[in-house]
Amino acid sequence: MDHGTDRAGQGTETESAEPGRVPLAVVVVDRDGLVSHWSRGARRLFGTPRQEAIGRTALDLLPVSGALPEERDSTSYATCDGLGPDLGSSLDGGLSYPAAGRARLTAPGAGRVDVLWWAYPLVGPGPERLLVLAADAEALRAGDGASERIAPGFALHTDFPGSRDLARRLPEIMPSMSVGESARIVGQILELGYPVLEFSQNDRVPVTPDWGVARRAERTARRERAARARAAGEPVPEEPLDEGEDLEYAAVRERLEFLNEVSGRIGTSLDLSRTVIEVSRAVVPRFTDVAGTYLREQVVAGEGFEDGVPDTTTMWHRVAVEHTDEPGRWDDVVPVGEAMPFPAHTPFFQCMTSGEPVLVPRISEEMGHAIAAQFEKRDIRPLITGRSMLVVPLKARNVVLGFMILLRHPERPVFNDMDRVTGAELAARAGLVLDNARMYTFQENVAETLQDSMLPHIPPRMAGCDIATRYLPGTLLGRVGGDWFDAVKLHGGRTAFVVGDVMGHGLNSAAMMGQLRTAVQTMAGLDLPPAQLLRNLDDLAQRLGDTYLATCLYAVYDPIASELHLANAGHIPPVLVRAGDGRGELLDLPTGAPIGVGGVPFEALRVRVEPGDRLVMCTDGLVEVRGEDIGVGLATLCESAAHPAASMDDACDTIIRALNTRGGRKDDVALLMARLGGIEPDDVAEWRLALDPAEVGRARAAVREQLREWGLAKLVAPAELMAGELVTNAVRHSHARPVELRLVRGDTLLCEVDDDDHELPTLLDAGPLDEAGRGLRVVSTLSREWGTSRTKAGKTVWFELTLPRR
Repeated sequence: MDHGTDRAGQGTETESAEPGRVPLAVVVVDRDGLVSHWSRGARRLFGTPRQEAIGRTALDLLPVSGALPEERDSTSYATCDGLGPDLGSSLDGGLSYPAAGRARLTAPGAGRVDVLWWAYPLVGPGPERLLVLAADAEALRAGDGASERIAPGFALHTDFPGSRDLARRLPEIMPSMSVGESARIVGQILELGYPVLEFSQNDRVPVTPDWGVARRAERTARRERAARARAAGEPVPEEPLDEGEDLEYAAVRERLEFLNEVSGRIGTSLDLSRTVIEVSRAVVPRFTDVAGTYLREQVVAGEGFEDGVPDTTTMWHRVAVEHTDEPGRWDDVVPVGEAMPFPAHTPFFQCMTSGEPVLVPRISEEMGHAIAAQFEKRDIRPLITGRSMLVVPLKARNVVLGFMILLRHPERPVFNDMDRVTGAELAARAGLVLDNARMYTFQENVAETLQDSMLPHIPPRMAGCDIATRYLPGTLLGRVGGDWFDAVKLHGGRTAFVVGDVMGHGLNSAAMMGQLRTAVQTMAGLDLPPAQLLRNLDDLAQRLGDTYLATCLYAVYDPIASELHLANAGHIPPVLVRAGDGRGELLDLPTGAPIGVGGVPFEALRVRVEPGDRLVMCTDGLVEVRGEDIGVGLATLCESAAHPAASMDDACDTIIRALNTRGGRKDDVALLMARLGGIEPDDVAEWRLALDPAEVGRARAAVREQLREWGLAKLVAPAELMAGELVTNAVRHSHARPVELRLVRGDTLLCEVDDDDHELPTLLDAGPLDEAGRGLRVVSTLSREWGTSRTKAGKTVWFELTLPRR
């Protein structure tokens, strides 16, 4: 076939085709319906020079219609009835599948020409939207009997014989285009899998099968004859039908309908397990009798994996087995959930490494034995021997995610080449759906891991209080958000409670939340007053950028003084449930502006509490519902928080049930509840010590006597030693104010020493001859936990010891 080349030095526009060669017209139409490529074959066939065709409207130049006119012997392309509905709609941008037709025309200088044409939509990148091929039908019929050897096939990825030659030859039919343009169009055609038409033993071009041309023309002609007969009141002529042609057309139509039906049934969710089941049930029993699905181990786990071809060490999980056999027949032999590698000699390994379907018309005894050898102590041969098998890869983006083993009963027709094409197309669609589900699962795992790493793991019990928390993502697609809560241990047995909400969702909000949460922890450790902490946090947000705003509620609980010290930055107020009457009330706090606004003062408030009171802090996602006044949610929060509960966890669940069942919630929820138990005065002992080294002995004696009074004689030796070291350092470094020593018996034994020196001590690595530096080393070694912090008057150094079991 002559592809109409017009390379320099290979002839002129007026040359005739070489003897025995058929000129092929190649036309490319852009998205505006203008001709962007007009081959030399188009010049020969239609008589219009290339310089006159480029840039003109394609509808004015292409003399083709949906069927060959019967009553008119000739049709000028200038007065042609126009393009048929298929090609015409494709030029208007509405065609999404290949079309074909036939027309008779009189072209300038070419006489009467009978033309066959084929049109292909181009959906990839670039301005090109339609590829049109046309050829002289008379030349085809006279061309060495080529028309007798017309046979349908499919494009590259469906592996018909000679398809790789097609990939090489396609650029040759568009020689005047740039390499980039032709490669882009060739790539689209091969990727879409257009059918081909074989004109000779060696030449193939990407056109529709022969049945698509002849049958469409014949059907159109029959419809026109029937319409004319009805209009004239004449009997409708009975047209003999080509049974073979109709059967072939019905088979192709059935396969297309099957693929469309499967596409509609799979991918209804992003859940990987559900997607696998949908794919399996879509092919059984209509296409196959048994369908076993295997996926890579990492795909099942929702993890990433390295690029490259699978090998004999790759583990494959059997994730689904669908069949029409009697129930349970396959379950014991090939149970779902089993993982196994596949040897190199198996058709499964060939499929997974080549990425192409593998067809076995019948599984022989020898092959059945080879496959059964992989299953220890299980004889799979009765299930597979004699059956037809098709193994299709499940791949996406050129990566094999898994494969499906399809088996047909021996009495059913074996899989053929058309089934292999259908199976490949089915697997390609299923692979994309599975890959989307895999990526979603992977991103879900990453998001969940990120969120878990950013949310603190707060112990259920801290000094003088019990704590319970809850976090709920707003939607499954937004597991990462900007809501957070925290509880920070402070010196003096106090605890700081924090709840915040960065406006927005996604990784950026989560990253901002992580920065703010870390900053709050750091500043809380410096024992900054609540209002000053929010002021510093606002300054930090300004330095980080003005992209995000955040609300924050910060409260410090002193269990010894029975007091809450709170400050608010644009957050919803907390609820305090009084133990006396059991009522919940919103604390009336100065609201303040959100973090990130800048230049706004913050105010703090002190609230007296009693043992047994409960503090409830949450983000607005719990109480705010679109279209509803937030006051309704706050009232529900107060009511549900006051509801009696057997435990803190039950109390949190009560609040969640009361507020989370209302429709319309889309935001994340962070909830923190603390039961303020307090510390009794009898569990606190304090002493003021003069700046005299002799006071060290007094301090040791006081600690010894108090611990014995509390029944903690086992802690006397380490506590007396460590308290003496801290008092020694305090007396040595204090300036004027007396040293204060305090013991607190709570969940642990807390010992604190205060002085008026602002310089914090550091842990030193003291040598054998050093006179100083051993005191803190002793404290660090013997204590459960220790630390230092600055105060308004100086500093506090403290340590804790674990209470002995009673």
